[in-house]
Amino acid sequence: MHPALIFLFALIAILLLTAKFRLHPFLSLVLVSLFTGVLAGEPVGAVEAITGGLGSVFSRFAIIITSGSIIGLLLQKTGGMSLIASDIMRLSRNPLLALTFLGFLFSVPMMCYILAYVIFIPIAKELATRLNYPPVSTATALALGAVASFNLVYPSPVIISAAEELSANTNTLILLGFFIAVPTSTAGYLYARRLGKTETTRASEHDHQGQAQPEFSEITETPQKEEAGVVQEKGIEMQVKDGVQGRATGKPVRLEAYAPIFLPLFLILLQAGFEHPHPLFAFLGNPNVALLIGVLLSIFSGRKLGLEMVRTLVEKAVRRSGVVLLDLCGGGALGATLAMTGAGEALGRFFLQINLPHILVPFLVAAALQTVQGSRVVTMLVAPSLLLPLVPELGLPAEILILAMASGTFMISHVNDPFFWIFGELAELEPSEVFRSNTLGGALMGVVSFLLVSGVYFIFY
Repeated sequence: MHPALIFLFALIAILLLTAKFRLHPFLSLVLVSLFTGVLAGEPVGAVEAITGGLGSVFSRFAIIITSGSIIGLLLQKTGGMSLIASDIMRLSRNPLLALTFLGFLFSVPMMCYILAYVIFIPIAKELATRLNYPPVSTATALALGAVASFNLVYPSPVIISAAEELSANTNTLILLGFFIAVPTSTAGYLYARRLGKTETTRASEHDHQGQAQPEFSEITETPQKEEAGVVQEKGIEMQVKDGVQGRATGKPVRLEAYAPIFLPLFLILLQAGFEHPHPLFAFLGNPNVALLIGVLLSIFSGRKLGLEMVRTLVEKAVRRSGVVLLDLCGGGALGATLAMTGAGEALGRFFLQINLPHILVPFLVAAALQTVQGSRVVTMLVAPSLLLPLVPELGLPAEILILAMASGTFMISHVNDPFFWIFGELAELEPSEVFRSNTLGGALMGVVSFLLVSGVYFIFY
């Protein structure tokens, strides 16, 4: 069978298994990988590709994902996360923009934008209630900020695997990814703001009692008091819902709250800042080692919870990360199998034959994968493998190629994307509202990100 038809079969099969039959993503990806190899006439080679893809992804992401999950959960339960959130809210005169910044800041250190959303959505919902914001607006601002940095900023799992496979310059990738992610997240914030105004107008039109709803606007509050897990704005105290379990911990120490997140980031950036770093910096700045240091610091910060509680939380975080890792390994299996069949090269050559600009090819390949199978990390595990044979012909710098693919991962979040359902359920929104907020907002950011990447390419390369 022609490789392009095999690729089309794989996309349709994944869509049916995940969206219609709701089969677990890991099983869906592995089964489709196996059938793909059979259709290509290489069943034995498919088994080898599947196991090799599984092992490759696990070896690259097991420590990173597990460490991020442990750090996030422990900081949440010790009150450290609430303290950092309170600091950001206190320093911001725009609570909606602060929510976008919260998501943007924490999704990469946690190695999971879903985890960042889950942790901070209680704050977003409380702000919506206390400050009379439409709930869909605060949830969208938080979610789009988290997705923007997760999709574009190194060392996010979306970026780091592609950077390794395509041998990208880490320093250039960090700078370009960050400066593209900032305006992209700003576009998400503006969309959330506009969505809030639209929702308020719609609510006002349906007010049968004639009581005018307060118009949604940017409320500029200066918090008057900040305590552990508490934000007070105009005399209204907002208690973060996810409190500390176990022993009473009192007010968290700022150093203990910030260190597990920002010390690993500092170490990673420190070693990335040198072309030939000192062996000690190279060791400490390795993302696996840096995040393990963050785990130790977060465990130390959780000592007041009691040893038994810390042990329970760590086990919970490890189980949670295990589910994520299974999905990622399934994506690695599919990527390896499709690469074996030559499907990616055939698809890329099709785009080239219809005379599309070369920079559009990685964007469209990633967008197609993302729309069909739903996982951003899986998309960026599969897409580089598909496009690797075409890199010389495309003639794009590795960093531009990666960021063009990353822009495609914003397109299109729908029912086969786990975050589509998590977003709606935790924010208490109907599916139609999720399409209008998460799906359209993400697509807008994808277009903005791609235009920025294209601009950088045409101006500086």
